[in-house]
Amino acid sequence: MHQQNILFDLDGTLTDPRLGITRSIQYALAKLGIDEPDLARLEHFIGPPLLQAFMQFYGFDEAKAWDAVNFYRERFKITGLYENQVFDGVQPLLEALNGQGRTLYIATSKPWEFAREIARHFQFDHHFKMIYGSELDGTRTNKVELIAHLLAEEALDPAQTLMIGDRKHDLIGARSNGLEAVAVGYGFGSHEELTAEQPTYHFATLAELHKAFQRA
Repeated sequence: MHQQNILFDLDGTLTDPRLGITRSIQYALAKLGIDEPDLARLEHFIGPPLLQAFMQFYGFDEAKAWDAVNFYRERFKITGLYENQVFDGVQPLLEALNGQGRTLYIATSKPWEFAREIARHFQFDHHFKMIYGSELDGTRTNKVELIAHLLAEEALDPAQTLMIGDRKHDLIGARSNGLEAVAVGYGFGSHEELTAEQPTYHFATLAELHKAFQRA
């Protein structure tokens, strides 16, 4: 893992956003007359773009899915953003990578303004040159498009850029843009989901990921 540029997914890779996202999904569904008392049943919303997730998991048409996204944001931007925690070991990993002279970025399908506020609030924004995310209108929620945009904006060589993430969307986005990819098993993607995409590297824990960079 020699690459100079390291792209990190946010949810499930740097932080555990489980509570904030699932409670905000629950809130949005309630606004649409759907009662879901079990937050664990909503964890599959963590990772994929929300608009598509509402359409896939609840059969909403696009207009109703946008209503759901907007209700979700009502709660998330005030409360859900902060119902989050940085995974143990993330800060030392980021410090080590900075110490190696690597250039770090966040590439998340979450809107960039939410992602930047999370990074600021939890005090890891200073490790990253730039935080890239989607626009509120849904532009670049697709990881293929997002990573392509990041590479173009930063003039990065794909051969010198590595993507790290916990869902298939991260791995597909990396492969489609000519990047090697690291799958991490401590987030929200199942082992089956991740191995199906044949990532270049697969680490079960954050500690294993950190050790691999120490050997690089």
